[in-house]
Amino acid sequence: MTLRLYDTQTRAVRDFVPLAPNHASVYLCGATVQGEPHIGHVRSGVAFDVLRRWLSANGYDVAFIRNVTDIDDKILNKAAEAGRPWWEWAARFERSFNWAYDQLGVLPPSVEPRATGHVTQMVEMMQRLIDRGHAYAADGDVYFDVRSYPEYGQLSGHKLDDVHQGESAGAGKRDPRDFTLWKAEKPGEPSWPTPWGRGRPGWHLECSAMAEFYLGA
Repeated sequence: MTLRLYDTQTRAVRDFVPLAPNHASVYLCGATVQGEPHIGHVRSGVAFDVLRRWLSANGYDVAFIRNVTDIDDKILNKAAEAGRPWWEWAARFERSFNWAYDQLGVLPPSVEPRATGHVTQMVEMMQRLIDRGHAYAADGDVYFDVRSYPEYGQLSGHKLDDVHQGESAGAGKRDPRDFTLWKAEKPGEPSWPTPWGRGRPGWHLECSAMAEFYLGA
């Protein structure tokens, strides 16, 4: 039996052809553990569990990575509103998500990395992007330079001139559509050291760094 999947880049349904014989690598952007899970949160976990089981049943050795986003604006804001430490808030709802996955019969991932455990990989990725002219630092923030990458928008199907960035425009942005990879330190927020100053990761960076670390470029 042949597995056929929709290819976002080509906008067509194609046969699945593994890069390595009998091996499949799958990365699922997992939960941002900001509160109790609902059906919308766990839908992707169930869908990818079906895919993983099919691959395994058909003889593939599956490396399945599902991350936990345990540092994020929403986590920090909700923890502050509740008067709880951000790390306690994240750990509490990570347990809630794991309970929900268990109740639905979702298999545990091969690895379940947390964003806060991979800051080193994120800093290394940002440095490579800066060295290659695809990112830049400004006032402690680090932004991805969308105009430096001609293929930007290829997966979404949008032309760059039609893209409108949803996040607020930082004072150091070269283009309003450039998005944040790293956020400069703010009072009361957790932070980590980098060559560009202390701060914390932006949502766009986290999964890219973890996917590369566990599954390769």
